[in-house]
Amino acid sequence: MKTFPDIPNQSKEPIFSISNVSKSEVPVPQSQFESVLHVVEIQEKVRFQEIELVYVDEKEIVRINREYLNKGYVTDIITFRYDEGLDQEIEGTLFCCSPRIKEQSEEFGTNESLEFLRIFAHGLLHLTGYDDQTKDQKKIMTQKENEILELINN
Repeated sequence: MKTFPDIPNQSKEPIFSISNVSKSEVPVPQSQFESVLHVVEIQEKVRFQEIELVYVDEKEIVRINREYLNKGYVTDIITFRYDEGLDQEIEGTLFCCSPRIKEQSEEFGTNESLEFLRIFAHGLLHLTGYDDQTKDQKKIMTQKENEILELINN
């Protein structure tokens, strides 16, 4: 009998999992994350095969950032894409720092749940090929995030 990863996901729904090892509450139900995932698929004309959303604390996000990106600071999200990029079936893991997202929510004066959804949308956009290294790239990503959040709130 074959087991994952030998048997590809043949269903139309992406495999989506959430892990929270941060000991910090995530104020968003899985169904809202799934709504964001579906909107991004439609807007970007992609298919997510398997997405793993992992919430970690500051210490762990710094470790990941240092080990994989040679950067030694706290960030809200680090995104890894695993598929070969040859087709539109995207696989990836989004490592999010719950405490940092909560801090950002306070800094920006935004709703905490909305900030968690924005960061998730941001990570999915990275998986679809968007970057945010320049001011113009950041502006495009923010506009896309706003569109996604508006669509799930209607």
